[in-house]
Amino acid sequence: MSKRTLTALVQKEGDGWVALCPELDVASQGDSVEQAKANLQEAVELFLETASPEEVAERLHHETYLSQLEVDVA
Repeated sequence: MSKRTLTALVQKEGDGWVALCPELDVASQGDSVEQAKANLQEAVELFLETASPEEVAERLHHETYLSQLEVDVA
């Protein structure tokens, strides 16, 4: 079994937290940051176990960059 490092983007939404893996477009949620991240890890692992190699290849974004933008607000 090999390991791969993916991104977990976690954001507050209402009373909970939403977690997204942008490389695979897989999301999950939880009541805390830690729970949302753990749920996302489980969702990604389940996706990778059940998806066909073709679907994984089609969805996998090999290069993902997180950056901040400074924008003008009227």
